[in-house]
Amino acid sequence: MVSAIIGYLIGRHNKIMRNYFANAVTGLEFVLFLILLLQQILNTRHFSMEIPEVCGLGLHFTLDGFRALYGTIAAFMWFMSTLFSEEYLIHYRNRNRYYLFLLLTLGATEGVFLSADFYTTFIFFEIMSFTSYVWVAHEEKKEALQAAGTYLAVAVIGGLVMLMGIFLLYSLTGTLMFEDLNGLSSNLAYHGNLSPREAKKRLWAAGICMLFGFGAKAGAFPLHIWLPKAHPVAPAPASALLSGILTKAGMFGILILTGYIFLGESSWGSLILILGVCTMVLGALLALFSIDLKRTLACSSVSQIGFILVGVGMSGLLSGENVLAVRGSLLHMINHSLIKLVLFMAAGVVYMNVHKLNLNEIRGFGRKKPLLHFIFLMGALGIGGMPLWNGYVSKTLIHESIVEFTELVREGAVSGIFNVDAMKGIEWAFLISGGLTAAYMTKLYVAVFIEKNSDEKVQEKYDSLKSSYMNKISGATLTISAVLLPIMGFLPGCVMEPLADLGQDILQPTGEGIKVTWFSAENLKGAAVSIIAGALIYLVIVRLWLMKAKGDGKTKVYVNRWNRYLDLENLIYRPVLLKALPFVFGVICRGLDSLVDGIVVLLRKTIYKDSKLPHELEEGTPITHMLGCFVNGLQRLANATIWRKSPRKVDYEHKYAIIHEEWSEERTIIGRSLSFGLLLFCVGLIITVIYVLFRMKYRL
Repeated sequence: MVSAIIGYLIGRHNKIMRNYFANAVTGLEFVLFLILLLQQILNTRHFSMEIPEVCGLGLHFTLDGFRALYGTIAAFMWFMSTLFSEEYLIHYRNRNRYYLFLLLTLGATEGVFLSADFYTTFIFFEIMSFTSYVWVAHEEKKEALQAAGTYLAVAVIGGLVMLMGIFLLYSLTGTLMFEDLNGLSSNLAYHGNLSPREAKKRLWAAGICMLFGFGAKAGAFPLHIWLPKAHPVAPAPASALLSGILTKAGMFGILILTGYIFLGESSWGSLILILGVCTMVLGALLALFSIDLKRTLACSSVSQIGFILVGVGMSGLLSGENVLAVRGSLLHMINHSLIKLVLFMAAGVVYMNVHKLNLNEIRGFGRKKPLLHFIFLMGALGIGGMPLWNGYVSKTLIHESIVEFTELVREGAVSGIFNVDAMKGIEWAFLISGGLTAAYMTKLYVAVFIEKNSDEKVQEKYDSLKSSYMNKISGATLTISAVLLPIMGFLPGCVMEPLADLGQDILQPTGEGIKVTWFSAENLKGAAVSIIAGALIYLVIVRLWLMKAKGDGKTKVYVNRWNRYLDLENLIYRPVLLKALPFVFGVICRGLDSLVDGIVVLLRKTIYKDSKLPHELEEGTPITHMLGCFVNGLQRLANATIWRKSPRKVDYEHKYAIIHEEWSEERTIIGRSLSFGLLLFCVGLIITVIYVLFRMKYRL
């Protein structure tokens, strides 16, 4: 964060040196975190640090396996995105501002992952939200500013509700340290003088408030509305970080709530599971209908967050044997981060060449571009859950945890709101969502890399870019990021399992570790169901319904058949927040204001009724009345004598009363004015100084 300021000052004089400096800072950050990660692998001892007296509570940091792992992933993604930003932003304005907030957000995000208490998490969480807002608004166009407004509104409202939950938790426990809150849900009887039932209610109120805040940043339903709007307008490197890392900052908070406060609480696990299923299915449907490249990837992020939430929910339900769910959730977080880095940077390559994202306009861009073809295909196969790619490993673990819990429900070993049929429905929702993922990624892949553009001249222009569509640094950055995905999938025992071992303690897994046969027939069956479902969805729904013939009847174009009135933001949130609530509270405030006036009037007419003076003058004062009567008498005398030809008719009593009222009003205004008060103060000060000088002279 200090480097952000230095880089900004450098950029005011030399933009090339600013770019080198930003690359060096993010590269050094990655190297430092890599060293910390290796220390955690070789020595599992945890480290702690405190900065005391910050707003009274101080800032607390800690380093364990999960934090070292995700801090390293965040630093790696920032390094890759910063390298890619140099070419992507070459024709953009306000690049200095972009790099400033890029580094500020990196510091804030790492602060979230290293935090050891909810207060520290909240501080860096809010810094991260405000600094990343600038990414979304970077282009300063109407769409960008509107999406940025939505992003900021969700972030601010979510942050305030989260803070409310933190206040409730602190008042209940007297601490916000994660370690001190470990197992809190089962030990509430020992906190304060509240009854266990009342303490449980307050804990759940705090938990729901914090879940609201963390879920808003993670993109969980129904607070996902910012993701599909923010990603298409933000620069592609920023979109990769928004999707891959900032959503995981929200997931970090949900992991803490699940693994510490509500550890072993099946009701909490059920709540997370329901949210996860809704998020998973809705995000996949939105992605399938979208015909915008980056919007599709953004909706895909919503769906993949749903997959992670399903795994976290299962870890809460399988409290006695939740190793599979814990490891699957953690690994899918890692996989989604790395996959979205690849896919969004590949989408950025398309956009920086053609400045379009509509599938009908970018159709055929990827033809005759083997490197970009390979990069995008690695990401598509990874997120689609194809065997031998990293996404398959994490999805298999989560699916197996669902199957395991279903068997426990069938045997009557666990109880709760889910019966066998409900769990079977959740399993099929999981598999069909995987099929939807395969379908919309196939849709993107075919449109960009297989089909030809309907305009032959445009296609010829795209084909002519086969060797100049990105420079060597961008190509190396994307290739390195893409190669990681099949390596992780080809060698799950050598790569994925050690990563899970390192980071799984954040959810405190229980039960014995299970040796998974990754490519057994039983595990491949789930992937096969999703792939077959994806093929059918693509052939039947995408090709036959989500495409229509053009005017010439020979070419088909992609169409978005999602009803625009189903947009939650415009359907519910904006009307409620901008119209309904202001109207309701406006009516309430006006009613209360009128009520006070009515009570005052009622009291003055009844209990405190004014008594009329027996000789109350209608206007003026006795002096103006007597003076006016005297002058009126003189006027009558003059009219009878010297003014007989042109008599005058002036009511001097009324005139003098009006003059008196004007003078009184002016005196009141002057007396109540700030300038008059300052004038009197100065006069008093002068008199005081004169008095002091006189006394000093007298003493001398």
